Amino acid sequence: MNAEFLQAVDERSASARASGDLLPIQAEETVLEDAGLRFIVRWVSSLAVKDAAKVTLPGGPRDPDFNPFLAPEPALTVGPVGEHHVAILNKFPVCDRHLVLARRTFEEQLIPLAPIDFAALARVMGEYGGLGFYNGGAPAGASQRHKHVQWIPAAAGNASLRLLANGLPATLAEHGLARHPALPMQHCFVRVRNATGTSVEVAAHSMHTAFGLACRGLALTPDVNGLLPSFNLLTGDGWLMLVPRSREHFDEVSINALSYGGTLYVRRPEQVEAIRATGPLRVLAAVGC
Repeated sequence: MNAEFLQAVDERSASARASGDLLPIQAEETVLEDAGLRFIVRWVSSLAVKDAAKVTLPGGPRDPDFNPFLAPEPALTVGPVGEHHVAILNKFPVCDRHLVLARRTFEEQLIPLAPIDFAALARVMGEYGGLGFYNGGAPAGASQRHKHVQWIPAAAGNASLRLLANGLPATLAEHGLARHPALPMQHCFVRVRNATGTSVEVAAHSMHTAFGLACRGLALTPDVNGLLPSFNLLTGDGWLMLVPRSREHFDEVSINALSYGGTLYVRRPEQVEAIRATGPLRVLAAVGC
C-alpha cells in the first residue's frame, strides 16, 4: 500500500457520491456512559435506505443469486489489495472511507478466515491504522455470504478497541489471551502485533494465529461443512477481539462488530432511546452468548 491508495479512495468516493452510486452520510450522535465506558450511538440515514433496498430493488440482497462482490460496481471499486482481494467502497457507509475488502473469488463468509484475509487488512492497517472488522454470518450482522472483511479509519466517533484498552493488561505478551471485566457476554481478546510499522506477512501471521487461539478459547469449531458459528471480529491497536453471536437484532437494532468497538448504529432516531433505556452493555450481551 502507499499514499496513493487513500487518495484513490477519496477520489472514488467523490465521484460515486456525485453520480448517486454512493449515498452521502447523514448522522446524529448521542453519547452514553455505561460501567465507566463511553459509547456513541449514531443515527445514520443511509442504513434505512439499505433496509429499503432489500425490499424494493430487483436483484437486491434478498435475491440468493445476487452477489455484489463477485462483480463489484465499477463506480464503487477502488482497486486490488494484494492478489486475493479488491477494495470496494461500502455502498451504505457508516463513516467516510468505509471499505469492504472482498475476496476476488467466492468463498462462504463462515468458512474460517485465512491468512490472506488478514494480509488484506494488514496492507491497509499497516499504512493507515484504523480498525479491521468482520461480521461472521447473518446473526453477527453480515448481509452477504461472499467472504469479506471491512476497514474504517481512526476518526472521532468511529468504533475502536481503544474504548476497552484500560480494562486489558497492557504488558500481555503477543498471543496472550484476556477478558475485559466490564463485558458481560462471552468474548476473547488476544494480543497481536500492531500492524503499523510491521511487515504485511508478520502482521497477518500474528492476527491469524490470534484468531485461531480465540476460536479455541471460545470453543468455536467448524461444523461438518467447515462453517463456524456466527461471531464478530475486531482488530486494531495491538489487539484482536472475538465475540460469539446468538442473534442479530436487539429491539430491531442491528448489532454488528462495530458495536463492540463502542459505536452503535441505528436506522431511526427513536431507537437511540431503546438503547439508552436498556444500557449499551446489556444490549450487547443480549445478542451475544
